[in-house]
Amino acid sequence: MSKIKTLIFDFGDVFINLDKVGAMENALDLFGLDTFEGEMIDTNTQYEIGRISTSEFIQFYLSKFPNLNKAEVVKAWNYIIKDFPKYRLDFIKTLAQNKDYQLILLSNTNDMHIDFIKQKVPFYEEFKSYFDVFYLSQQIHLRKPNADIFEFVLRENKIIAKECLFIDDTKDNTDMAKKLGFSIWNIDETKEDVVNLFSIKKDLF
Repeated sequence: MSKIKTLIFDFGDVFINLDKVGAMENALDLFGLDTFEGEMIDTNTQYEIGRISTSEFIQFYLSKFPNLNKAEVVKAWNYIIKDFPKYRLDFIKTLAQNKDYQLILLSNTNDMHIDFIKQKVPFYEEFKSYFDVFYLSQQIHLRKPNADIFEFVLRENKIIAKECLFIDDTKDNTDMAKKLGFSIWNIDETKEDVVNLFSIKKDLF
């Protein structure tokens, strides 16, 4: 087995806790819908890969739901973001100081979420500084689980998949990474914690 040289981490539900179910229920209640419509899903995706701006994204929802105001749309969008336990910051700090692995963050995220996190998490910039590379989907115009985002990371960093461990809470994302030759950990955030990486995945190290 090849030695792992690079650790590639997702952000949400790996470091920062999310409430995906609660956010979905809150949004559907706000919009008065039973399910998200196709054009809404597409608009969310386009925003996440930077094809539309924050103002265009908000305007889409205001046009579709004229009874809402900007603050309500922004609040609903950021509802998913919860707390960031500081012990996880300590974990990545130790990894960075030890210099045993190249550290990469690879997240499907967007400006509004990052701006909200910056307000909510005072150590966000410190957290970011511990990674060798910090990729956000909106900035690189690519998103998981598409193969091209993983190929981009490999190419940009001149690394090979079999020497990388990819950690993500979404199975579609880890399935694609596995298909491309990465070692993976599809973390179950309800009962696993990234700080236990080296005991849970000890067979890789």
